[in-house]
Amino acid sequence: MKKLTNITPLENLSLVDKVEMRLKEYFKENNLKIGDSIPKELEFAEALGVSRTVIREALLRLRTIGVIESKKRKGMVLTQPDIIQNFEKAIEYNLLGEQTLTDIFELRLILEMGMADLLFARKTKEDLEELDKIVTKQEKDNIHTSFFSLEHEITFHGKLYQMSNNTTLQRFQDLLLPVFNYVHNNMTPEAKDFKYSKGTFVTHRDLLNILKEGTPEAFREAMRNHLEPHFEKVLHVVKQ
Repeated sequence: MKKLTNITPLENLSLVDKVEMRLKEYFKENNLKIGDSIPKELEFAEALGVSRTVIREALLRLRTIGVIESKKRKGMVLTQPDIIQNFEKAIEYNLLGEQTLTDIFELRLILEMGMADLLFARKTKEDLEELDKIVTKQEKDNIHTSFFSLEHEITFHGKLYQMSNNTTLQRFQDLLLPVFNYVHNNMTPEAKDFKYSKGTFVTHRDLLNILKEGTPEAFREAMRNHLEPHFEKVLHVVKQ
């Protein structure tokens, strides 16, 4: 039998921890859905053989992460958690360490390549016109350079997230702002002279042209080239 190494021993858990786990099991075992009412504190306390204070603290934890809320005339009900909100709170209080910032940035690289199909399915003429204005301004400010300013990076890539018409992706873009700052501040001088594997740098203009006339597959490949310096850095690829 395979040894389990990632399960916390129960004896190391507090009583509130155990009750919280049992409440989650109760929700699953009873197949409760969003909007369903749950028993009162007293009922949980009697069923689990603990005080109402313990139940109240366990429920407070679930309320904090948006799993339950109180409704008039219905009592406590299950709700749909806001999956981005906790990230927003962590960023608001500057609670993200360097490794977390790196992890989120890696996620950004994957998302920006993966959103190609959404962009092609949902792009509009107005979107492309706005992107064109963004790129034109960038070209005036950054003639003959592949090293965009932080402002330009945020503006262009932020518009792509908006074009996806996916609310979670758009909110995730807001979470990326401190990550953009982190990456930009840690960009080495050598990045301006990065040697791309295909010999040329894919600019924002190139990406826009593909959005206008190309395919999702071509866009993914071009975005991979556009982000290649970042992929090389996070993957520690050593060029031969």
